[in-house]
Amino acid sequence: MGKDTRKLIANNKKAYHDYFIEDTWEAGISLAGTEVKSLRMGKCSVKESFIRIENGEVVVYGMHISPYEKGNIFNKDPLRPRKLLLHRYEINKITGKIAEKGYTLVPLQVYFKGSLVKVEIGLAKGKKLYDKRQDIAKKDMKREAERDFKVRNL
Repeated sequence: MGKDTRKLIANNKKAYHDYFIEDTWEAGISLAGTEVKSLRMGKCSVKESFIRIENGEVVVYGMHISPYEKGNIFNKDPLRPRKLLLHRYEINKITGKIAEKGYTLVPLQVYFKGSLVKVEIGLAKGKKLYDKRQDIAKKDMKREAERDFKVRNL
């Protein structure tokens, strides 16, 4: 297995529905051993999670990693805040962008890159209700067009 192979663990589709994603970064995440074993089994959810910057550190809240069955006393709290690992200049850049009104950080994907667990974080701006409706209408039109194309080519 190469260093650049990606094995997706969790995807945050809700983020793409609720936000415009302006920019993305890849961050490492500090985990306990049993959490990594649980991730290898694909037991992770990032639907309700969000990211904050506190004291110059990037922390993800609400990311649920199920306890490892054979972990007994070594298991950590499934919803504990976890530190994301980024370079200082990246954190400074993100902090500057978040200072603008309406921006937030959301986790988009959790995946293995080689043997390392990575989190893709996105700089996001909230969508209004009419933006969501436009997106849904575009998806429906695209789906209809694909269906028509499929019917013609049979």
